[in-house]
Amino acid sequence: MERRPGSVFGVVCAFLTLSCCFGFYLPGLAPVSFCTEESEDCKTEIQLFVNRLDSVESVLPYEYDVFDFCQDAQEIRPSENLGQVLFGERIETSPYKFSFLNNKACQKVCTKSYDVSKPEEKSKLDFLKKGIQLNYQHHWIVDNMPVTWCYNVEDGQKYCNPGFPIGCFVDGNGHPKDACVISAQFNGKNTFYMFNHVDITITYHSGDREGWRGSRLVAATLEPRSYKHEDENNLVCDGEPMSISGDPNSGAKITYTYSVRFEENNSIKWASRWDYILVSMPHTNIQWFSIMNSLVIVLFLSGMVAMIMLRTLHKDIARYNQVDQEDAQEESGWKQVHGDVFRPPRKGMLLSIFLGQGTQIFIMTFITLFLACLGFLSPANRGALMTCAVVLWVLLGTPAGYVSARMYKTFGGEKWKTNVLLTALLCPGIVFADFFIMNLILWVEGSSAAIPFGTLVAILALWFGISVPLTFAGAYFGFKKKAIEHPVRTNQIPRQIPEQSFFTKPLPGIVMGGILPFGCIFIQLFFILNSIWSHQMYYMFGFLFLVFIILLITCSEATMLLCYFHLCAEDYHWWWRSFLTSSFTAYYLLVYAVHYFFSKLQIIGMASTILYFGYTMIMVLIFFLFTGTIGFFACFWFVSKIYSVVKVD
Repeated sequence: MERRPGSVFGVVCAFLTLSCCFGFYLPGLAPVSFCTEESEDCKTEIQLFVNRLDSVESVLPYEYDVFDFCQDAQEIRPSENLGQVLFGERIETSPYKFSFLNNKACQKVCTKSYDVSKPEEKSKLDFLKKGIQLNYQHHWIVDNMPVTWCYNVEDGQKYCNPGFPIGCFVDGNGHPKDACVISAQFNGKNTFYMFNHVDITITYHSGDREGWRGSRLVAATLEPRSYKHEDENNLVCDGEPMSISGDPNSGAKITYTYSVRFEENNSIKWASRWDYILVSMPHTNIQWFSIMNSLVIVLFLSGMVAMIMLRTLHKDIARYNQVDQEDAQEESGWKQVHGDVFRPPRKGMLLSIFLGQGTQIFIMTFITLFLACLGFLSPANRGALMTCAVVLWVLLGTPAGYVSARMYKTFGGEKWKTNVLLTALLCPGIVFADFFIMNLILWVEGSSAAIPFGTLVAILALWFGISVPLTFAGAYFGFKKKAIEHPVRTNQIPRQIPEQSFFTKPLPGIVMGGILPFGCIFIQLFFILNSIWSHQMYYMFGFLFLVFIILLITCSEATMLLCYFHLCAEDYHWWWRSFLTSSFTAYYLLVYAVHYFFSKLQIIGMASTILYFGYTMIMVLIFFLFTGTIGFFACFWFVSKIYSVVKVD
């Protein structure tokens, strides 16, 4: 596996601008050289690794061995990081082994026979057919690069898929499904066709005039084929496709073969060897449209906020500061609620807990995206993104405890023990309970995504052994600090709130507040959901980081704008409203996820549906806390600022 040396950081900084605009990344790390003769710094054997198989029609990934493919006699599993385990990646060695520059044609790997009179073999064949019917895809790896299947799509563009199907199916009416459309030979009704042969092409850079010894691999592609090998001792990779009858009482005999050839291409640099995969993925122009769309919303909101700040608010402050006390009795507007605007909210305990957790998520997201934008969490580093996020979340318990305790003390709360415990356990507990239920379903279904018991124990140890004590430490410092001092005193008797118009009532304001932030992210959200559920590679972290910054600005400005309107209507209940106004974006996220499920995915089966919505609820909760916290603190700063510049008798 490739590693990043610390010296790379200086180079990274030099390319910071490029990184943040285009998601530039450094695949870097430790190149491996290959030669025809083995030496200490040059390998001859090329090992092909296999990963889990997944499908766009099912959320359940499965290990390679579950499908009864050819297995390596000396199977070795590389060590996997936490992110890979959580995402269900299960990498192992394969029986496909090559020597550098040693071209081979139609080499036998193994033969599998299925006698349906034997229950065990029948169940294996049925599972294989089910995998073909659900279009499960192989994911192979050579030299830490995905082995891709490149084919032409519309408008003559080439798309390189980092996976290829097990096979394809022609239904009882003769309609070919999925990959069966690529050949007219796949025409038998109610027939499964097995891709039992692969033509592998490995492209290398010879290293001429580059100053290194040996050659380096820069691409690995394949073409899946289907051949019915009549005589396994006299193989001919040509002729009829390998068909399996849809009749449950018919057996099968499948011989797996491969061909491999090597091509020299010195125009591809090793450092940019992922480019042919990333460039083939569409939507860069849509990404720019997304950014422009978001910027228009931000400019519109910024104009509104600037108009209020510089004109309306300035006039208000000047008028309030010049008016006599007698005239002030007849005034209306936000100054009139100065004695109630900082009155502690109801359910202050819960709000402070949400704010603590939201702060933790915000810092975690910012650092993770910034590192990804610099290229440290590129697709070459499998599982690095998830590992980074989890480790950061664990280590950021201190700011969560501090913010929660400080806000709770500001609200006048006294049950500090309950506050600390709930900050450390409430939201993470909900996420873990949801995650545990999803894991049980995966375990029952036999999926590779089921987290091993040891990993679950490790996650609990990270939570209770590191995160909880750090939250306690943060809360200790938070309670030691003085409560935040407000610019105006709070009256003992609450002021009566006048009758509100429809638009200044709580619910319409909250519903409207989430629309603009969601408008900034919904295009980017489509690509993120594609990455998670349609198994497409996500690499445009530069765009995502820009959208993240735009989301921060939009949530802040939308909340401040609505907060100002409510205060002008003399409604001083802004604490919870400021949190819920921006966090309502999470509701629109949920609605979009439901729409995406029914319009874009072909997921079938109760287990997959439950898993989709179970994991979606975790995303929605995290987004709810994150956006709500941004809106709250923006509004808190705004309210404190405007009341600190008016004269109050």
